[in-house]
Amino acid sequence: MYYKKYCLLLGLAALVSPVYADILVILPESGTMARASQSIKRGFLSAYTASGSKEKIIFVDSTKNSIDTIFKKKIDHNVHLIVGPLLRTEIEEVIQMNPQIPVLALNDVNTQGNNVWQFSLAKQQDAAALNHRFQKDRIKKLFIVRETGTESATELLLSALKDQFASEIEFVDEIPQKRSSKEGVLLLGSHHWLEQLGTLPEKNIYVTPMSIEQGQSIPIGLSFCDTPALYNGQWADLIEAYKKQPETMAFQRLLAFGGDAWTISQQLLENPERKFSFEGRTGTISVKDGKIDRQPYCYQQQKNEIKILK
Repeated sequence: MYYKKYCLLLGLAALVSPVYADILVILPESGTMARASQSIKRGFLSAYTASGSKEKIIFVDSTKNSIDTIFKKKIDHNVHLIVGPLLRTEIEEVIQMNPQIPVLALNDVNTQGNNVWQFSLAKQQDAAALNHRFQKDRIKKLFIVRETGTESATELLLSALKDQFASEIEFVDEIPQKRSSKEGVLLLGSHHWLEQLGTLPEKNIYVTPMSIEQGQSIPIGLSFCDTPALYNGQWADLIEAYKKQPETMAFQRLLAFGGDAWTISQQLLENPERKFSFEGRTGTISVKDGKIDRQPYCYQQQKNEIKILK
């Protein structure tokens, strides 16, 4: 009986950790990024399972193995795709190595490299979605009200927004009482802070995902851009991953990110030209000329529903 159980365990271990891999995933299992890494991994595996793929996957801990060691000892002729790493310094290392097989890096850096596609939840993409919304709403001047203490959390978004928004931006301490139809207000702060502001105007008021909390009401008329999988039920793999281990909205976005990382991986393997697009869990994904663009969806809270803004 013991022998049969032992053989069964060995068989299961072989299925989970094959001797060779078609896809090698590099993620940290400890350290400051371990919590984020765990959610990405769960989202990736949930989407992989739902896809019915037969590709063999091996995960490698980047906190115990250097990038150089991984490339020398873990990668052979069987590996067709590398997913990761997550840390920017490690992505820079990978780019310098000039990899001969495709790499889907799970973050973005300033450097571009051959055979390295960079996928992230970059604030620049969030800013681009907001800016597109401002253009649709014909906003010519933007007032920004920011919660004290959120400066570091909003710095990258604001920097990108300043580069992209062609009209005037003014920082103010409170929402202006009188505004024209072409003036908008961007509120940067937590949901608790948002509640403390009292009743908000219902026109041309915008927030970022940091103001949205699960189970908390969103003021009518408020517009925002975010990961679409959090607002519709079409992604069964994401729902399944959440049921197994409920997450806050911040980590739900990483589950969705991991799911889209799998879909991109699949497409990179199946499309020799490496040119494709799809409606993903984190937004509209476009892959072209060695780059990945992600466009989040924008929404507006209406009386009885959250409406997608076109």
